[in-house]
Amino acid sequence: MTVTLHADKFAAYLRMLKDRSGQGYERLGRQAGASGSSLHRYCSGKSVPADYRVVHSFAKVCGASAEELRELHQLWALADAARDDGVPSEHAEPPAAGADVAPRRRRRAYAAVAVAIAVLLAGGLVWVTADGSEPAPGRYADRMLFSAACRPPVSMGQHDECVTEVQNLLVSAQGRLSVDGSFGPETLRRVTAFQVLAGLPARGVVDEATKTALYDHRTSLAGWSAAMVEQRVRAVFTEAPDTAVAIARCASFLDPLWVLPNTNGSRNWGIFQISDARLLDLGGTPRQAFDPVWNIDAAHRLWSAHHDFHDWPSCSAALQNPQAH
Repeated sequence: MTVTLHADKFAAYLRMLKDRSGQGYERLGRQAGASGSSLHRYCSGKSVPADYRVVHSFAKVCGASAEELRELHQLWALADAARDDGVPSEHAEPPAAGADVAPRRRRRAYAAVAVAIAVLLAGGLVWVTADGSEPAPGRYADRMLFSAACRPPVSMGQHDECVTEVQNLLVSAQGRLSVDGSFGPETLRRVTAFQVLAGLPARGVVDEATKTALYDHRTSLAGWSAAMVEQRVRAVFTEAPDTAVAIARCASFLDPLWVLPNTNGSRNWGIFQISDARLLDLGGTPRQAFDPVWNIDAAHRLWSAHHDFHDWPSCSAALQNPQAH
């Protein structure tokens, strides 16, 4: 029943965007880099796409706002997390920038990680430390996040004062996010980025170590503005500056700390959304991927292999039509 509920809500939101666009499935598919039949299945609730990137591209070509994109991402995450792994998957869509999206028959190899990510996104359970212990709060014992009300890790789907405290602490660390007491995709991205920059395991939930780091005020989320990112992209991609900027904007809204989870437990990082697998190929780390200079230079290295943007198929397809911007 939960699977159907989340899938129906996700499909209804897609239909709303599609109907508002006034375009047919085939036309939208050409712009979003997916087949029209696949989009019809998603909008009818017959299947949930395994790769969020196609959802993002579809929403963009339908003219979705930033707020609608955030809402859609949360609906997709819940629908995907609730889906039974035994349900036949849809036809594979083109992966994101070097996305490490395994076929269904290989996904069981990632079972432990995938289940953990699904639980995190659904907000049903919580993470524990590697040895099952809880680090002592020490000098922050009197702070809200170490109170009895916030004793479990603060996680996805939570709505309370504990989330508000986390969001306020992220804002004080110069993170860009709304303070609304709701732990959604925006907060998930900022928490994950904070953990990477603080040298903590990037679990995406506010565990004891993350609470301490937030109160320490030693980690900053300050970074480049969108204008600075665009300037750097143009300086590096001298061969195709306009397209490169459009690709980066499609991938991350020119946000150096953008994080996007994949359903197999891997994630994409930074301005050009470089996946875990690509990071290994490039000899990088998530922390390096958050560095605009490294990320843009790495993306240019990928582009230089064929002098095209085939590593970003969904964004490239969306840019073929002016309405995709």
